[in-house]
Amino acid sequence: MFRKALRAITEFKFTKLQDQLAQNLAVQPSACPDTKGFMEKLTNLRKQAVFGDAKRIERQHSRNRLTARERIELLVDPGTFVEYDQLVTHRCVNFGMDKSHHPGDGLVSGHGYVNGRIVFLYSFDFTVGGGTLSETVAEKICKVQDKAMDAGAPIIGINDSGGARIQEGVVSLGGYADIFHRNVQASGVIPQFSLIMGPCAGGAVYSPALTDFIFMVKKSSYMFVTGPDVVKQVTNEDIDMEGLGGAKIHSSKSGVSHFAMENDIDALLFLRKFLEFIPSNNREKAPSKPTAW
Repeated sequence: MFRKALRAITEFKFTKLQDQLAQNLAVQPSACPDTKGFMEKLTNLRKQAVFGDAKRIERQHSRNRLTARERIELLVDPGTFVEYDQLVTHRCVNFGMDKSHHPGDGLVSGHGYVNGRIVFLYSFDFTVGGGTLSETVAEKICKVQDKAMDAGAPIIGINDSGGARIQEGVVSLGGYADIFHRNVQASGVIPQFSLIMGPCAGGAVYSPALTDFIFMVKKSSYMFVTGPDVVKQVTNEDIDMEGLGGAKIHSSKSGVSHFAMENDIDALLFLRKFLEFIPSNNREKAPSKPTAW
């Protein structure tokens, strides 16, 4: 069933995006050579950002996980997502990073509507650098957090990240500090939701732990400070990923996670329903519907 639903989402998404690119990015025949070359380059960059690497996407699907964009498409009302900073990439030039750039830098961010109400959200793209956090990725997240607080609207983080981007060193860690600061500022003011949809380690789990509601996916998502190999080296204890930081352990023992869902699709659809019961901010009453006419 997951595969069938995934194919339907993927076919719809790619058809829609191809239509958008054809309408919005078509190069006019009358354009001057310089303009035409620029538009072709811009079109190629946007295609790269939207469609990604086919082999890595297939690998993501083989693990019963949706991609960052598929998750957003399934969560928000159709046609309402507005993306921010689609072509942003990292500034790192060390360790060969100057030769490795991808538009968006492994994070899709923006705002959309869920059941007609505005939400701000970001989604880590594990197919780009393992979804690691760079300085620019942190800036994109902080931008979404600031806009959510300014608008008094919920913020949703879809996490599928390997943590800090080690090539950037302390710059990446400083980005986490900026995110945590905003988590605390937003606490009690706007609802903060975190979906854990992959193996998240280190800094990638500290921010979700500061949010109001955490959703995990059984046998697919993990939250831990360090993985089983490091635990083995330090404590000589043998433990697998599920026992260390799986959905079951966090929803039944540690209490970090509030919900354990069967798969990505169930988690996203459940969150859509869950949002119907939550006010957008601390000054708004919870949504209500008449029970009788």
